[in-house]
Amino acid sequence: MRKFRRPLLVLSRCIEHDHCRYDGSMISSPFVRQFSDYTDFITVCPEVEMGLGVPRPPIHITMKNGEFRLFQPETGKDLTEEMNSFITSFLDSLDKVDGFILKNKSPSCGIRNVKVYMGAGKRPGSHGVGFFGRAVRERFPHLPLEDEGRLRNLQIREDFLIKLYLVRDFRAVRDLGDLIEFHTSNKLLLMSYSPEGQRTLGRIIADQKDNDDTLKRY
Repeated sequence: MRKFRRPLLVLSRCIEHDHCRYDGSMISSPFVRQFSDYTDFITVCPEVEMGLGVPRPPIHITMKNGEFRLFQPETGKDLTEEMNSFITSFLDSLDKVDGFILKNKSPSCGIRNVKVYMGAGKRPGSHGVGFFGRAVRERFPHLPLEDEGRLRNLQIREDFLIKLYLVRDFRAVRDLGDLIEFHTSNKLLLMSYSPEGQRTLGRIIADQKDNDDTLKRY
């Protein structure tokens, strides 16, 4: 039976780990709770780690002068710079990570359908992406990234897990021998996603000349 390496995931801390949401609550996720036996988590709450307390007045993404800003309406504070500073520091500190599960619709962690307020209006005018979620997407465009809401869908969950364990296996590749073994073991899986992509990867291995260059091209 094939043994799978334990992936390393960044997880929003409010999901099954800490009562750190703005209202002091914690998000229940049976999938994350069960998955804890098979993975390692780095948990993060950008809002708390940038200095906000628990509980705290909610924060909103607001479009102001054509720019996304992070406001706390109750206090009138603009928290954009504090959030961006934390994001840069945290993402720079990550060494090797295989994927992300973030809180859905959060102004910090959300990766889709996050409310965006227009000016000082109390009603959202559109939907966007959270500050932390956007930075993760830009910094790690090839890593599996989902929110806990979408992972309730079994097909989305399956696709996420396939990509996650494939990325984890590839992270263990050190030389051409490892690469050949990786490609051979996952040939049919890669073909199911993209026959042309699988053939391209096969040609890269067949044309191998330099260890580092081949790994980078692959």
